[in-house]
Amino acid sequence: MSIFNQKSKFKIKTEIRTVRETVERPKLKASTSSSSIPTTGSSQHSNVRIAGAGSSLSRASSTPRLNGTSHNSSTSSSARASFTKVTTFPTARRIQSASPIPSINGDGRSSRKRRAIKASSRSPISPHFSEDSDSDSNGDENWEDNLDARKRRKRVHDERPVDVNRKLRHPKIWKGEDADQVERIPGPAIIHAAKVASLEHKCKPALGLKNEEVAVRLQYPGARYPERYELVEGKDKIDAVKDIEKVVQLAASTYLTDEEGKIFLDHQTGILRKLVKSKNRSDGPGFKAALREYNDEFLKLMRKGVIVRNLDKMHGIPRELVDFILDQVYDRTVAPRVELLAKYQNGSDNVYGELNHPFISDILERTNLTSDKVFVDLGSGVGNVTLQAALEIGCESWGCEMMENACNLAEAQYDEFLARCRLWGVKPGKVRLERGDFRKNEKILEVLKRADVVLVNNQAFTSQLNDNLVSMFLDLKIGCKIISLKTFVHDNKNAENDVATSILDVEHLTYPEGYVSWTGASGTYCISTRR
Repeated sequence: MSIFNQKSKFKIKTEIRTVRETVERPKLKASTSSSSIPTTGSSQHSNVRIAGAGSSLSRASSTPRLNGTSHNSSTSSSARASFTKVTTFPTARRIQSASPIPSINGDGRSSRKRRAIKASSRSPISPHFSEDSDSDSNGDENWEDNLDARKRRKRVHDERPVDVNRKLRHPKIWKGEDADQVERIPGPAIIHAAKVASLEHKCKPALGLKNEEVAVRLQYPGARYPERYELVEGKDKIDAVKDIEKVVQLAASTYLTDEEGKIFLDHQTGILRKLVKSKNRSDGPGFKAALREYNDEFLKLMRKGVIVRNLDKMHGIPRELVDFILDQVYDRTVAPRVELLAKYQNGSDNVYGELNHPFISDILERTNLTSDKVFVDLGSGVGNVTLQAALEIGCESWGCEMMENACNLAEAQYDEFLARCRLWGVKPGKVRLERGDFRKNEKILEVLKRADVVLVNNQAFTSQLNDNLVSMFLDLKIGCKIISLKTFVHDNKNAENDVATSILDVEHLTYPEGYVSWTGASGTYCISTRR
């Protein structure tokens, strides 16, 4: 098991991350030094991503991230050398789940192991719930506080200002029409969990159930049609029991008020608590009975228009839900064929590696990306980052990839992403995934002129490709932010690509351990501003 999937044994309290900035105005050279940072107390999962003249990616955690604190620098118009800021910040802390289950590892991820690409392993969809005894106690002294919806919402909304321009409700959400009308409305074309984790896939029944007893259905907030699951367990497969528990927790805590959610989240009599106790006792019939109760009660609220009414008051999605939806998409599309991503060659521009969810969430916040802006990922791999920006922020989000296998998987993710968003009743930003070399793709070259944030994972790019990118950056509008793993400004001012020095203000930052898939160590990255 990779270090990304190790489960933290410690609870980490929510903290507000502070940022210390040291500004140095160089005389001849831009300073590129950066300070080290403390390591994280919780593990992050690993991803898989392509870097090349058309390749980049990612994965996230739990709180709405709609606006961040600006870290822009002001520069004298007479200064010709690049203005460099060296910034370090403590390890990002994740908001704890509202679930009564003692918890999920550091950022809300499961420890279930994914098939690896070289040294990296893919984290699963379903969150990891710590095991407890057959008793009512789950071993976590603060789980009742975690379940308090009021406290959860306060933690969520304190993180970032609300993007009032974002309209969250999906236009095709089920509004509670009569059953006979519903039959004429096609449901979202999702890949059901039972299609990738079932007895047919050599999984074994869970919770002491017999083969003929494993089939269940799960209701979601946005569609009348439920998802089909089989209560089974198997290596590198979706854990249906944990997946169902997480859906119930997120649906009740995100879409309902305190009073409406009490029947689901009450720490003594709530349906979620019944599910947890049944799981811990391997009580399959009890688990199925609690699930049927959840489906019936949630459907009643949907018929009354409660979900639609509450969504209309929301302008952001908790990061925990963003993370979970993206993981559901990945595990139903990419994970079953992840071996296709192992065919890329090291030593070239086409090397695969990902930026993990928390890293992208931090980037989206630091660059002040909002729903009325444009995001572009140059080298988008299987589309993870592009989809995350569209869901987490609601912005127009573009990606471009040239490797065929990654493009095919990206298209599969895109289709499932749209269906999943409808299933959850949320509207993402517009997504466009392009095939081909981003240096030659006309649509990409055109949208770059409107871009507000551009991501380039140039960790393994050749110097020639980096120089090509600098030439492309000449068309960016003033103020556009460029996120890169390596700076585009050469230390040697006589270098051919010295144009970067004259058009970019560079801020050097350090990310914590576990933020990228190719190493567990911390590292550096840059935010360059077009001037």
